Amino acid sequence: MAKISKFMAPVTPSALLAEIVGAKAIPRTEITKQLWKYIKKNGLQDKKNKRMINADAKLKPIFKKDQVSMFDMTKLVAKQVS
Repeated sequence: MAKISKFMAPVTPSALLAEIVGAKAIPRTEITKQLWKYIKKNGLQDKKNKRMINADAKLKPIFKKDQVSMFDMTKLVAKQVS
């Protein structure tokens, strides 16, 4: 049986994260894709510095601040899965 890489193994989003990506268990890669879809749809990428994400009401409880870099975003989201 082939071993599933850690990135492809399904994880369960927290209640906060589930508001954005849904509640069913999905791979981390899919969570990142869904988050980016949400960020782009809602115009949350900073206009001047594209590496920064502006938090809205749904993202603020996850980020715990108004703005995070795209690199910090993945670390913060990792704390929201099990």
